[in-house]
Amino acid sequence: MIREDEVVGTIRAALEREPRVNLHNHPIELSFADGVVTISGEVGGIAAKKIALTIAAKPSPVSGIVDRLRVEPSEPMEDGAIRDHVCNALTSEPAFLSYSVRALVKQAMEPVRSVQEERYFEVEVDNGVVVLNGVAESISHKRLAGVLSWWVPGSRDVVNGIDLFSNAEEQDEELVDLIRIVLEKDPLVNASQITVHSRDGVVTIEGTVPTPNNKRAAESDVWYVLGVNEVVNKLVLTGL
Repeated sequence: MIREDEVVGTIRAALEREPRVNLHNHPIELSFADGVVTISGEVGGIAAKKIALTIAAKPSPVSGIVDRLRVEPSEPMEDGAIRDHVCNALTSEPAFLSYSVRALVKQAMEPVRSVQEERYFEVEVDNGVVVLNGVAESISHKRLAGVLSWWVPGSRDVVNGIDLFSNAEEQDEELVDLIRIVLEKDPLVNASQITVHSRDGVVTIEGTVPTPNNKRAAESDVWYVLGVNEVVNKLVLTGL
């Protein structure tokens, strides 16, 4: 029988070898019981979170993950402010003009915008964690709502529980199209200079950007998209 300390030790050793996780600056707690790994702590960014979860799921005895990882917010923000920013982002997005939006305020779901009942989002924020529910017309709409929520500076995590009208099989082309839309929405990124390729959740971005900050912003944008498991950043700085 595999012992808990063996599984935890294997995962911790793999995390220590991954510089993007950076355990020295952002310690992570691990436990293992009945095939399930519980992973908790605060990491430096969305890439570190996704990479850590992937590493934790790899050992053969692991059958499930309890994700309690949170991302260090770029700006401290109260839950109410985060909720308002998320709702504003959703109601301002042209792709969601036909969506109703509701928000949990003091344990009651209150309407933010009422359009129709078929397409709607519900927003809840608890200790910096944004929880999205509702019904969207496509996986791309669901992913876009998630990215807009991640972009709120105070967000520490986004739990995207939005249902879909139909469970169409996901395709790389649809993921690439949504990533292009996300890049175009980011003022720090010149999407026309970037090409995007995807294969089984591994996304490669190529092209030119003027500064390291632009390069980091483009990569983060891709990581924020639901379904992206790895980002290969081949962007080249024009100043070099």
